[in-house]
Amino acid sequence: MIIELAKDDYQKLLEDAKERFPTEACGLVAGLKEEDKIEVKAVYPMTNLDESAEHFTLDPKEQFKVVKEIRADGYQVLGNYHSHPATPARPSAEDKKLAYDQDAIYFIFSLQGEPVLKAFKIKEHTDVTELKIELV
Repeated sequence: MIIELAKDDYQKLLEDAKERFPTEACGLVAGLKEEDKIEVKAVYPMTNLDESAEHFTLDPKEQFKVVKEIRADGYQVLGNYHSHPATPARPSAEDKKLAYDQDAIYFIFSLQGEPVLKAFKIKEHTDVTELKIELV
C-alpha cells in the first residue's frame, strides 16, 4: 500500500512542525482510499491542547468542525499526524498505547536532525507496520 502525498501538503506538515517546535504539532489527514493506494488530499493543522513536546490531544470541538469540513469536501479522515520535536519518526510507547483506531494512519514527522516523515498502521497497540509515502 502506497500513500501519495502532494509536495505542498508535505511542506504544510513540515512548516506546522517547525512553527510549533518544541511543542508537538498535530492535526488530521484526509483523502481517498483505493485498493492499492491512498491519496492524501488535505492536511488540517489543529490545536494541541496538551502544549507538550511529548504528547498531543486534539481539541474535540475543533476536531468535530474539521471532520464536518472533510466530509463536505468529499474526503474521508485517513488518520492523524503529529511531530516528534526531538525523537525519531516512529511510534513511541505513548503513541502505541493511544492508538485506538486500527484503520487510522498515524503520520509522524520527526525534527530530530534532518526532517523525516513516516506513516504507520498500529494494531492492538503493539503491531506497527510502516507504510510507504510517495511525494507527488
